[in-house]
Amino acid sequence: AEAERAQAKDEGRRARLAEARARAQADCDVPGAAAEAWADLIGTDGIGPTMALSLSDAFANPDERAAMNRLLDHLTPIPPEARDSESPVAGKTVVFTGTLEKMTRAEAKARAEALGAKVAGSVSAKTDLLVAGPGAGSKAKKAADLGIETLDEDGWLALIGAA
Repeated sequence: AEAERAQAKDEGRRARLAEARARAQADCDVPGAAAEAWADLIGTDGIGPTMALSLSDAFANPDERAAMNRLLDHLTPIPPEARDSESPVAGKTVVFTGTLEKMTRAEAKARAEALGAKVAGSVSAKTDLLVAGPGAGSKAKKAADLGIETLDEDGWLALIGAA
């Protein structure tokens, strides 16, 4: 019975995820900003569609939100590290796609952010630069369609002075 309940819960979650994805793709009832925020969330290192849906469920639950607000009362924010405003990527939106061979995606993201770039999980008209490794697919095609500058990993490392 426990396994059946867990399976039913998982199937329900998958159905909600499929529904959310379909709405986002159809652009009906989901404003563009929300669809972009969803894409950024699921593109965050360590957060995929399942985790994003869990977070969404938690924020939609008043009891969960109240618990989070109580927790926030006891936290002290740590200011972010100073960003390099003189770097060639400062203020730009960068997307990584494909397989990175010389660093992990988390390392690439951390390096880009330390240099003042914003790292996004999806390509949009707001994207300034795509770093594409082997296996880059739809993101590389969309970037090409939008005329977005695309570099390979070596080009990225040369741009940021790490080659």
